[in-house]
Amino acid sequence: MKKLYYIILLCPLYALAAGDNEYDIVPRTINFLIFVAILYYFTADFFKNFYKNRILKISSKLDEIQKKLLESKAKKIDTMKKLEEAKANSVATLAAAKKEAEILVQKIREETQSEIILLEQYFEDQKKYELRKMEKEVVSSALKEIFEDPNMVLKQNEIVDIIMKKVS
Repeated sequence: MKKLYYIILLCPLYALAAGDNEYDIVPRTINFLIFVAILYYFTADFFKNFYKNRILKISSKLDEIQKKLLESKAKKIDTMKKLEEAKANSVATLAAAKKEAEILVQKIREETQSEIILLEQYFEDQKKYELRKMEKEVVSSALKEIFEDPNMVLKQNEIVDIIMKKVS
């Protein structure tokens, strides 16, 4: 194969090396055209394949880039949808939390009011109890004084008046 290349390359040089000092352009042009045709015949497939492969590689890289671009756009759209959903959910959650807080505040107020009412009732009951207790003690001490004192002889009306004075 290499010999064939050498022969093809040397043929035009041999024809050009004619020492006649004739400048015949036609045979030299024909030799040059034959040389170009032979060169084209042997190298055309190589360069065509090289060029096609290069085009295919560039095309495949471009396709990959476009595919990645489409995927990233789809991901961006999906992410934007998720972001909008998250915003809507956060607004709804915030509104629900505010309502729940208001309900809890109202419930706590109601419970506090009922506890205050119960405490006031308990206080009133305790106050009444202590007043009755004091009245019993006063009546008891007054009766004790009356019954223990031997000099005192009182009637029922007088005893009731004394007790009423002590109590008030």
